[in-house]
Amino acid sequence: MDQSLICPRFEKAITLLSKRWTGLIIYQLLNGPQRFCTVESSIGISGKVLSDRLKDLENEGIVKREVIPETPVRIEYSLTEKGLAMEPLMKEIEKWSQEWLEA
Repeated sequence: MDQSLICPRFEKAITLLSKRWTGLIIYQLLNGPQRFCTVESSIGISGKVLSDRLKDLENEGIVKREVIPETPVRIEYSLTEKGLAMEPLMKEIEKWSQEWLEA
């Protein structure tokens, strides 16, 4: 395919989703709001990388960071409306992987 024919928005979306761990973070947050440590342990990602990816996703408006004023302070991450709009895409990737990839 001619590079000049690729839509810049599609290219940006693929670039964002192709960053390591990003798709798994979004997929994990489809289960609802979660604390940093929950996402970290469920995916098996380092804290530094998770922090970087969450910041990227927050800057893109895909993830929302909510500070809950408790003692100690609790921080939860959840998908925004923009992030939740990826659910059908993630479910299709899940379906495709079950059919075509070996464990």
